[in-house]
Amino acid sequence: MAKRSPFSLTELNSESSSSDFFSQTSSRLPDDTVFFSIFPDSSLSAAGSEASAALQSLHLEIIDFVSPFTSPYIWQHEPFSLSIAHSSSCACTDTAMPHLHGKLKYGDNLEDEWFAVFLLFRISAAFPSNSIRVWDTDGEFLLIEAAFHLPRWLNPETSLNRVFIRGGDLHIVPRSRIPDPSLVASLRFLVERSHEARASDSVQSALKSRISDYPERAWRNMHRVRVRVPTSVAQVLKHEPFLISLAVEGFYDRDVDSMKHAAKMEKFLSKGREQELVLVLVKMSRAMYAQLVQQKFQAPNCYPMPSISDREAYTEAELGMKIACGMEMMYQERKKDGEDGKGISWSKYKDNLEKKGYFEGLLSGSKEYKRLMENAEEYYHKSSSFSRTRDIMSAPVRRIDEILGLPYSEDDFKGQEVAVSDNDSWLYDGEDELNSVLQERQKEMEFYNSEKERKQKAKGKQEAGSSSDANMNSFDLGDISKSMQQFMQKVSSYKGAEVPENRDFKEVDLDVDRFMKDIESMLGSQGQREQADDDSDGSEGSSMDMDFDDIEDDSEGEESNEEEAKESFMETYSGAMNEELKNSTLEKSFEHVNQPSSKQNEESSKGLDEEEFTPIDADFNLVKNLLESYASQQGLPGPASNLLGLMGLQLPKDSNDKE
Repeated sequence: MAKRSPFSLTELNSESSSSDFFSQTSSRLPDDTVFFSIFPDSSLSAAGSEASAALQSLHLEIIDFVSPFTSPYIWQHEPFSLSIAHSSSCACTDTAMPHLHGKLKYGDNLEDEWFAVFLLFRISAAFPSNSIRVWDTDGEFLLIEAAFHLPRWLNPETSLNRVFIRGGDLHIVPRSRIPDPSLVASLRFLVERSHEARASDSVQSALKSRISDYPERAWRNMHRVRVRVPTSVAQVLKHEPFLISLAVEGFYDRDVDSMKHAAKMEKFLSKGREQELVLVLVKMSRAMYAQLVQQKFQAPNCYPMPSISDREAYTEAELGMKIACGMEMMYQERKKDGEDGKGISWSKYKDNLEKKGYFEGLLSGSKEYKRLMENAEEYYHKSSSFSRTRDIMSAPVRRIDEILGLPYSEDDFKGQEVAVSDNDSWLYDGEDELNSVLQERQKEMEFYNSEKERKQKAKGKQEAGSSSDANMNSFDLGDISKSMQQFMQKVSSYKGAEVPENRDFKEVDLDVDRFMKDIESMLGSQGQREQADDDSDGSEGSSMDMDFDDIEDDSEGEESNEEEAKESFMETYSGAMNEELKNSTLEKSFEHVNQPSSKQNEESSKGLDEEEFTPIDADFNLVKNLLESYASQQGLPGPASNLLGLMGLQLPKDSNDKE
């Protein structure tokens, strides 16, 4: 007969809260809550009762392993817990593969979340044949802690089903191996090639430095304080010390409706102002203590507060009053919601085992039946003891009634030595610790930036050295003139040069004919003034002056000779320009076509008309001037490099500045 394993409490309890928090219909995760899943390697291949038995065994082993770490700790809202999940009870994965899962609401106490991370790393190191996922509202928050050391391709969009804890280290499934991984594909990759997925040493160091102080840091986070509370509150905290977290939560999250319960104190202050307060030592987290101390709260009229003249007793009673009022508000609100406990008794557990077919085909007195019964009892007691705290905190009303149903009195708490409260200077001197953390982050960021800059410089030098010779040999200077011609032929407007792309833009409205007439009139009048003023040389006037006079005369009949006027103007304009440039040095600044040597140029110039210019090489002059302008920039941004960049050209660096 195949070996059977007892069903977990989560499977048999249809109302268990552990099967609800992953069954979110919305993709929005609860705030201030961390989630985790443990996937054993055996679940990838095993199936049926064999996989279930392995999972049950793993569950109990992990419970025994973490108990020494968690037993002395007071959690902010709920304790660290694990339960068995199947496809019917867990919507956190896209696979029906059985695994363990859990959640932890940490609220304002971030230490709870990182203590849970520490436990998961310890579990992965102690049970290396398991892969663990952990996430919260921020997603893969472990990557945030190591953000300065991650590969550049990894981001929130590409991290799905890639980040796992395994063997005590963080593993990231590489994108080169699995571009779009499913959960099962990533888990198989970790089993077969975990060494390829292990994150870099810098990532491991960043994460492990964050949890290096645990578990000692978690225990240091506990604060012990003396308070004066009603005997009923002292009795509850004596039997279940972790219920202090629910009392603080009830006080801190109070509203108008819950305040009505605090005004009456029906459950925990039955005698009213006649109730005697007892001195006890209460352990809580530092976050809880801060939530109590930092809020001002006036005691209800029915609450027996000592005289303010006794400052020490009054302070102890004031803190205890907040705890008692929080306990009352929490109890009454939970009771109003009808919570009577969600735990499962052994008898109910046994009945469910029979309904599920655990003892199918076996007689109640047979040897095999007894063996299965022993396995079921062992698993029930171990798992229920671990989940007991969680069950009580999820439904405390029944447990509180059980405790207060036992006999107790003020004498049970009198005559006992109560230790002094812990020093709470950390509450007021936290600025130094905060500055220390900020300085560490600043140093980490500066180191990251310096390394990034160093790599960029090294890469730039390498690219420059390897490509300079190739660029010089392959670069064609003719491309500059060709690109400039193409650039000049592009559409331009008052907004600048543009590439024609059927754009619907509004052009400048310019009357060309009117503009040319204004130019002609201006140049003509200027020529007349120059002719009138130039009396020293006795000349008849320049040819430009006479041409302008002719143009003015012709302009009177421009309606009949418009074309002739335009042609005559262009000839006159060209002549005037040549006349202006003839005696300047501008001609010498250009390179001419087939330019002869200096001697030949002087001899040939004697036989040529002074007004004639030797044709220039426009392309050659363009390239020459651009190169000279580019060289004068000395590698800095400038007009030449900007213009070449617009044309899509990048000149190679000059390897010899003297050439």
